[in-house]
Amino acid sequence: MLSCTRDDVNLDQHATYEAIPESLVTYAEKELSDYMNTPNVNENNFRLTMQYWQEVTYVSESNYNFTNRNVSDNIWGLNYINVLNNLQKAKDLINVYQPAASEISGWEVKKKNQLAIIDMMMVYTYQNMVDLFGNIPYSQALNNAQYQLPAYDNAADIYASLITRLNSDIANITNGGSFGSGDVYYKGDLSKWKKFGNSLLLKLGISLSDVNPTLAKTTITSAISGGVMTSLDDSCKFQYLSSSPNYNPIYENVFANNRDDFFGAKPLVDFLNSTNDNRVTKFFDDVDGAYIGQVVGQPGNFEDFSAPGTFAYTSTTPGNILTYTEVAFYLAEAAARFNLGGDPKTLYDKAVSASFLEWGLTNAQADDYLTANPFDAVNWKKSIGQQAWVAMYNQANVSYNFYRRLDYPVLVAPLTAISNAEGKVPVRLQYPTLEASTNGTNYTNAGTAIGGDKLTTKLFWDKF
Repeated sequence: MLSCTRDDVNLDQHATYEAIPESLVTYAEKELSDYMNTPNVNENNFRLTMQYWQEVTYVSESNYNFTNRNVSDNIWGLNYINVLNNLQKAKDLINVYQPAASEISGWEVKKKNQLAIIDMMMVYTYQNMVDLFGNIPYSQALNNAQYQLPAYDNAADIYASLITRLNSDIANITNGGSFGSGDVYYKGDLSKWKKFGNSLLLKLGISLSDVNPTLAKTTITSAISGGVMTSLDDSCKFQYLSSSPNYNPIYENVFANNRDDFFGAKPLVDFLNSTNDNRVTKFFDDVDGAYIGQVVGQPGNFEDFSAPGTFAYTSTTPGNILTYTEVAFYLAEAAARFNLGGDPKTLYDKAVSASFLEWGLTNAQADDYLTANPFDAVNWKKSIGQQAWVAMYNQANVSYNFYRRLDYPVLVAPLTAISNAEGKVPVRLQYPTLEASTNGTNYTNAGTAIGGDKLTTKLFWDKF
């Protein structure tokens, strides 16, 4: 990371191309994965919001008090500074690099591939930020020299721009060089990155289904025809290592810090029990042969409730970025909504089966589960919404999008929730307090534009 502070990137051109951009990409990939996967209450509380986990002792975040720990500020900094800024710096270094004579013949193709990969990660990150906050700095972001106080762009306009960018990125990927081991996600495998790009395009299109069905269908059709993920091997993950500081952030928070801060929440555990779901054995540990979740918003004795499963206590558990299981549920939704891509029931079955296989269970177990929990074509939102909730257990940010878009499962806010939640499960995060104090005019304008900087203000795509 010290390399990114160098002013003269021409002192060692070979290092600029071979080492510095890759090190920035590696760092950005890890920071993005750490954020998306951590259960740290200072940074990512969506396992609590989605009522997967409950806090053992300190239950403020389970009751939607995200202000005391400056959660929004931390998310803002992690994504804008640690991820987006480093990716932008990597782009800048690649664009100014002058290849050696031996590199010239393949440089233009390699350059396009590297820039496309970086931009896909930027699109992914920007979408995640829009999906959390609504309007955010975009066109004036990452340019501190010109815009120290960036304006907030309209969220719908950002989405349209991200779709355009992503289509261009996908088209720019060509056989040739890319990144090597510095790309921890796919090791520079361009076929995997192309599937990632189309799968992310599918995700963007699905998000727009209720608010802009025309653009949604065009985007979804393009993604499917371009080639999305087709197996678990295509999933985008960050492979963590066995030792600090490179082990999984879940492991860091539930084991390495010597704290017992989380156990299962009653809504999910009860649902798994009621549907005889074998995945409960992977999601949680049992308590004397039973799986028990605590009431949302309430503390409890750690020993009395089901702790997270073995995956959380394994240092090398990969971090999820975009998985085949997630994509399979988008395909099922596209079919149910727009009759695109195939038969909804078949795709629903594939999505649920993918989740079982992802967690080390079998097709036979998935088949038995689907027989007992079949697709309901009449209320497809409930079928897909509930099953995506279960399947996205270890992708809580993604689950949060399914929940807001499909309105299933029906989650109930705890009676002890803070008054700002107005008796509801939050549907967005409030803007950072630092933005209010340092970028006040633009912050105020953004809050007004979205209908109020509140936990209850729906995003532009959350129509129902």
